Amino acid sequence: MDIDTRLLRAFAAVVDEGQLTAAASRLGVAQPTLTKRIRLLEEQLEVRLFERSRTGMAPTAAARELAARVPALLSGWAAALEATRAAAGRAAVLHVGFESGTIHLVGLATVEAFTRRMPGWQVRLRQFNGFDSGAALDAGEIDLALWHAPPEEGGTTPDGRYGCAPLGLDERWAVLPTGHPLAGRAELEMAELLDEAVVALPAAAGLRQDHWVGADARGGRPVRIGAVVHSPDEWLAAVACGQGIGFAPASVGALAGRPDVVFRPVRGLGPSRAGLHWRADRPPAPAAEAFVLSCRETVAVGGRMRPPTGAVAQTASNGAG
Repeated sequence: MDIDTRLLRAFAAVVDEGQLTAAASRLGVAQPTLTKRIRLLEEQLEVRLFERSRTGMAPTAAARELAARVPALLSGWAAALEATRAAAGRAAVLHVGFESGTIHLVGLATVEAFTRRMPGWQVRLRQFNGFDSGAALDAGEIDLALWHAPPEEGGTTPDGRYGCAPLGLDERWAVLPTGHPLAGRAELEMAELLDEAVVALPAAAGLRQDHWVGADARGGRPVRIGAVVHSPDEWLAAVACGQGIGFAPASVGALAGRPDVVFRPVRGLGPSRAGLHWRADRPPAPAAEAFVLSCRETVAVGGRMRPPTGAVAQTASNGAG
């Protein structure tokens, strides 16, 4: 029996999310497409995988058995592809995704350090919007993703879905249109921003939407969303046009290049952690570990260079500092 790996990735996403809508958003596909893949997998396996209800998709006993084995199957297939390409003399490629706020961190020094560790390998960089690199990780389209997340201790994101090798901390600053009443201040208090409308990422961004509206510093007060955007350019334009204020890594301020917005430090708003992420159920391959170590040698976050350390497993457990 031949099974398309896309069907297995669709199945794994539905098991993790418990509903079709969230799983489709995570994979970056339309919900009817995801439904079709699940049904096709059930037909090929000749078993029922989910009990469907108004509240979601509950995995059957057969689905739980399959779910326990899918991560190893997908990881093994990825390893087989790499080995086959290497044997054929094709350059092995590590696929790394970046958010717009982090893509400036990696340069030639990082790539050179990586190729010294992994001769014959290439790094292919891919820029994402602020929320869809997670879907690319889930789908196996990239091996690592560099993004900002809450500076939680431990080797995973707060939701447990992604492993993390932290690179350093970057302050979160407020971004305001130049005509805003607070734009002339050198520094702001989070308390005076709580009633402001905020330009936000879509709900599909999950914990990163919360992080970039400052949910953790609101003391339980709800955020008022002035606009939802899907790209960095949309976000900056929405702030400039007065649809809401924004929050961003301080390092982005030097790259914005717009005279109609200002970036200001905020007291009472904690930092963000820049780090390389991977699916927690798919441990990073040696090439991914080599890239992490190369970033630790060459990447400066928040004006500080993080010294190189040992294995990824050790550094990931140290948190961000």
